[in-house]
Amino acid sequence: MPRELFGPDHNFLPREMIMSYEEMCKTAVALSKSGLQKIRLTGGEPLLRRDVSEFVAMLRLALGPDIDIAMTTNGILLPKHAEALANAGLSRVTVSLDAIDEEIFSQISDTDISISSVHQGIEAAIKAGLPVKVNAVIRKGVNEAQLLPLAEHFRGTEVELRFIEFMDVGTTNEWKMEEVMTAAEMIQVISKKYPISKIDSESAGQVAKRWKYLDQKGNIGFITSVSQPFCGDCCRARLSVDGKLYTCLFSSSGHDLLPLVRSGISDQELQQEIINIWQKRDDRYSELRNSNHSKPDKVEMSYIGG
Repeated sequence: MPRELFGPDHNFLPREMIMSYEEMCKTAVALSKSGLQKIRLTGGEPLLRRDVSEFVAMLRLALGPDIDIAMTTNGILLPKHAEALANAGLSRVTVSLDAIDEEIFSQISDTDISISSVHQGIEAAIKAGLPVKVNAVIRKGVNEAQLLPLAEHFRGTEVELRFIEFMDVGTTNEWKMEEVMTAAEMIQVISKKYPISKIDSESAGQVAKRWKYLDQKGNIGFITSVSQPFCGDCCRARLSVDGKLYTCLFSSSGHDLLPLVRSGISDQELQQEIINIWQKRDDRYSELRNSNHSKPDKVEMSYIGG
């Protein structure tokens, strides 16, 4: 959350407006009855949430062994939590890391925490038996020089690195199209040094286009929301901490489920309400981004998660 926009006097949500773990779990159960296959706990930083491993255990018990439960984190608290998360039933973790260089990392993250803390978190997750992916957002003029160092660092390891095009999520990240380094540009840079070959998509709705190294073990991915939108295949919904269901990462508003959940509604009734919301979904912001359509204010990433 940008320091200049969310200072020490920022008023956070009162506790009664925040969904409890039980309420989030009830919503997840309702979604599972409509074909839900994956859940991702994100933020903000999910490891700041008290007893988060207990929530993972609650989800695993309610949803069974076949649902994929993942988490996106900055990785710093993984040494403390990785083993408990693995024991609770977490399937895997994704660590956000936009630079290998200490100075650039500090500039992007606006923190004095050492990058070694992130690496220690990755190692802790691997030691606990959790598969790890690393996400890096590449922005021209900020960290495009980190493209190859990041690839070199994780190449040949069991960690899959995924590069993400700089997106105009929310309204506070000062997004400009000229600052977008497209996946095609990234692939061109990487392939000049390391031969790579495209892997066929495993399923509809898979957001990362995956490539494999030809001279070394390991894969690498690219998420192309700006240059090659995938609105037509998108099958993701996002549940905010205050119980609003968003049908697009670029939405300006969500559907308030919290009153329904707290009304004592049955799982079947909640499932039908969610189905009704999803069937009316017509989001295609990424496809319309460069058109003359109006661009309303969008929800911030720190609120809706990735």
